[in-house]
Amino acid sequence: MVTAFEGLPGGVAVSHLCVYDWPAADGVSGGTPHMHLTCSEAYVVTGGRGSVQTLTTSGYEVTPLVPGTVARFTPGTIHRLVNEDDLRITVLMQNSGLPEAGDAVLTLPPEHLTDPETYAAATVIPADAPEAERERIARSRRDLALEGYRALREAPEGLADFHRAAAALVRPRLAEWRERWLRGAAAAAAATGEQLDRLERGDLSHLADAVVRSERPSELGRFGMCGRLDVYRGG
Repeated sequence: MVTAFEGLPGGVAVSHLCVYDWPAADGVSGGTPHMHLTCSEAYVVTGGRGSVQTLTTSGYEVTPLVPGTVARFTPGTIHRLVNEDDLRITVLMQNSGLPEAGDAVLTLPPEHLTDPETYAAATVIPADAPEAERERIARSRRDLALEGYRALREAPEGLADFHRAAAALVRPRLAEWRERWLRGAAAAAAATGEQLDRLERGDLSHLADAVVRSERPSELGRFGMCGRLDVYRGG
């Protein structure tokens, strides 16, 4: 029996993002282009200025980002954050933060997408490495992903091949992702359904179990795909 859900509303997760200001080969500063396969994301812009470049089967778009903007996109959207002036964002992530916990494939050139081991060799940042080394790896993988991203922009017919390669890379983790969904968004929806049933029966007992929770970030300044992240437990 489910009567309460202890996570953030709807089973989302949140992180605070300071977008990288590293210039790339095209002269644009920003993050690493990538795609999620099962999760939507929303950007709530809290400071600075920039944009998000997106590439889908419908084409290429640029969405300006200024304080107050809420931009959101669905699975299959390749996205690249551009930092024009100290861009800062609060990121809302579906499925208890799964986008930062595995549901992301960088737009690397095809030779790096052949299998999970090859992909990991080009993307994993060792948590115990010195900060300067972690920054070097984060910047190197960003630049490598931009190579594949530029190729997809120039020849968007390659998107289908990228989608297939991305799906093959994540397939071994789908059972783990399903468990996260069951504990998160699915459990949150089930709790609401049970509360509606209780109210319909005149049972108000769950209202007496109300609680208040708060937390501070569990990690500050993690090197993420798009910038430095302040993350919360489970995010």
